[in-house]
Amino acid sequence: MFAASLMGGCFGRKKAEPVAGTSAEPDTVLFSKATEDIKHGRYTVGRLGFQTLINTYPDSEYLAKAKLAIADSYYKEGGTAGLKQSIVEYKDFITFFPFLDEAAYAQMQVGMAHYRQMEKPDRDHAEMVQAEAELQTFLEKYPNSPLVPQAEQRLREVQEVLAEGNFGVAQFYYIRGAYRAAGARLIELTNRYPLYSQADQANWMLGQIYEKTEHNDIAGRYYSRIVKDYPLSPLAGDAKNKLVKFGVPVPPADAAALARMKLEQDADRPGIVKRSMTAMKTGPDVSSASRSGAPTLTPASETGDETLSFGPQAGPAVSVGGASTGTGSTATVQMVTPGTTSSADQPAAGSPDAAPAASDTAAPATSNSTAAAPVSAVAAQTPTATGTGDSSSTTQPANTTTSSTTTPANTTQESSSKKKKKGLAKLNPF
Repeated sequence: MFAASLMGGCFGRKKAEPVAGTSAEPDTVLFSKATEDIKHGRYTVGRLGFQTLINTYPDSEYLAKAKLAIADSYYKEGGTAGLKQSIVEYKDFITFFPFLDEAAYAQMQVGMAHYRQMEKPDRDHAEMVQAEAELQTFLEKYPNSPLVPQAEQRLREVQEVLAEGNFGVAQFYYIRGAYRAAGARLIELTNRYPLYSQADQANWMLGQIYEKTEHNDIAGRYYSRIVKDYPLSPLAGDAKNKLVKFGVPVPPADAAALARMKLEQDADRPGIVKRSMTAMKTGPDVSSASRSGAPTLTPASETGDETLSFGPQAGPAVSVGGASTGTGSTATVQMVTPGTTSSADQPAAGSPDAAPAASDTAAPATSNSTAAAPVSAVAAQTPTATGTGDSSSTTQPANTTTSSTTTPANTTQESSSKKKKKGLAKLNPF
């Protein structure tokens, strides 16, 4: 039967009419046509077809597929506007269909849309931070998705670019001897991005900062980290020599770290020519990113509060969770009520910045009422004469102050009254 029908079709026999009720439904026709439009690059026409299906047939079985296809069309179209709109559409899909299997794909695409907008490490990090957050969300919400390996690699690449940007800034300050600024960047980098391709160099720079400021005990922590977590690093030998010099026990190499570094050495990396061509593009070069190891899933806002502080002689001290290690003074924070002055801000008595005493300054009075206040204050502070001494000599400075301070006030009042009279005369000439 099948062979006969096939031969009949080949010889130009007219096909049998479809049986009633088996023709394609209108929503199926709309979906098929819109899909073909998107496939051939007619994104605007295709999205219009999908939107018509959604508005006309709200109970269609193609509703979720049409919604996701609109987001995919913006993603395929690309460009800044297209990628940003695709993020909005993917998030709408997750909101309306959170329990579908395609929700994991939509979350992955949100991270990839930010990933495609990333710039070079020395440029704006906004899209990198967003890509990192969205990919971390995907790995936490959908750990069993088949897209997990791809998401992990993309996250490692994003974190490589973020770490590269911080390392460049830290290196800039380190070369110029600004150890406070360099150390703050390096501590965050080494703690948050241990898979960074130059993490061993970052730990070495931290060890050098503390060693130069005579904090060998803290420097030993970072040299030990190189020996333990980066055993195949070219700096591992020098780090061991530093530990022996400081009398710190040399830790053994971590087995997992050793296996990971061997895989990294065997990984296929692009050559110089290909990397130079990548450098000409607007996006970052992610060829140095790690190919193995678990990327950091902790958001930046939830990382530890390890900070770098310096003592009075530029000696750094690490403060972890409020407890400081090493020497040097620590900064304190004092809450000051608006309108008041902290005691720490007041200069010491007798210093050049100390405020003069009240008796040494006489504020010019502007009226009789204001002139009486300094006079009474001076009189109250003047000791009363006792014994055979003459009391007039004691009260004389107060009288002198009174006469000197009240004279400008009377002059000011007389001049102001004359001005008022002249003004009234101009208003009322009769």
